[in-house]
Amino acid sequence: MSVEGGLSRRQCLGVAAAASALAALSLSLPQAAHAGAQIEEPLIDSVRTALSSAIHNKAPPVPEFSSTEARLNYLRWLGEMSERLKKKIADWPTRKEFLQTVWYEAKRSGLDVSLVLGLIQVESNFRKFAVSSAGARGYMQVMPFWTRVIGDSDPAKLFHMQTNLRFGCVILRHYLDREKGDLYMTLGRYNGSRGKSPYPNAVFANQRLWTFVERDRAAA
Repeated sequence: MSVEGGLSRRQCLGVAAAASALAALSLSLPQAAHAGAQIEEPLIDSVRTALSSAIHNKAPPVPEFSSTEARLNYLRWLGEMSERLKKKIADWPTRKEFLQTVWYEAKRSGLDVSLVLGLIQVESNFRKFAVSSAGARGYMQVMPFWTRVIGDSDPAKLFHMQTNLRFGCVILRHYLDREKGDLYMTLGRYNGSRGKSPYPNAVFANQRLWTFVERDRAAA
């Protein structure tokens, strides 16, 4: 039996089944990131110098600890975060290097590590070579103009793990200072959507996926 357009009932059922399968598949795939674009703003010389100095400090991302307990807490954090991140970054050496670098750069900039991981999940879904429609690049979706403002004008370097994470953390810290500690406004500025709720809310929601409670604090 045929229906309008010349398709048989069996063909129609096949098309419907295929459409249903595609819909189910789309739900299982990573959803589109909320990546936007930082807006280029004029920087006074003192700010430009401070940001450039932070970027060009070539210290390697090697964690240092004030006590054995602090080191043990870091290793517990690394193990737990590694398990959570396994589906996103399957290779253990790459995953370890990524987490160690995130931890180092977040701490270096005075940022909560879980916040940075939540932001990365929203911005790039942990894709090293992600590029947004606005041209933002890498894990933290840094806009290329930052390499001209405080770097060496080579946007290709934004695909380098430590470079991208350092730029992202330094810029986020800069915005946090500009917003006098207001994280909601800071995240909006980072995304180029200052004052709008979807992006900050998405980062805060994903931050909860990366929280870690140190054992000594939990016991207290």
